[in-house]
Amino acid sequence: MNTIQNKYYFQALDNFPYNMEDTMEALNYALSYDPNQADCLCLLARVYAEVLNDYTTAKEYFERAMASNLHCISLYPPYIECLLWNEDFQEAEKLIHFALTVKGVDKAAIYNKKSLWYEYQRDYKNALKAIDEARLHTYTQSFMSHLDDRAKLIKQKEKKVNKKQRNSK
Repeated sequence: MNTIQNKYYFQALDNFPYNMEDTMEALNYALSYDPNQADCLCLLARVYAEVLNDYTTAKEYFERAMASNLHCISLYPPYIECLLWNEDFQEAEKLIHFALTVKGVDKAAIYNKKSLWYEYQRDYKNALKAIDEARLHTYTQSFMSHLDDRAKLIKQKEKKVNKKQRNSK
């Protein structure tokens, strides 16, 4: 990324997701300098996934970002989340396994996404194991608290499922 492109990318990032008009304007300027810049494409994909709920278009931009730079570590957590929202579970599973091999990636965030993947499958036991793995890679109290809350939620779901199974017998 060149200096001017950085300026526009950071403006877009600063405005996202609260001021979408300024986000898109800055992002379009940034992409005009290099239409294949991975961080910019990733942010554009997030706009489509998180704001517009257009997961198909978001996936296209995430794929372009990956093709441009496989080592763009900021793209893996939101891309995995997009795949989960779109119920592309096999793709999400493959991406999770790949992301864990990328040097520098936030492994705690990826293991958290892995726990979400298990949760979507209603495999609560493995979801909790993934949370435990995420805890080993967490280095901030705020993310640790987030993981604790996720573990509580998963345990509540697990109890409900177990209770329903006992009642149906």
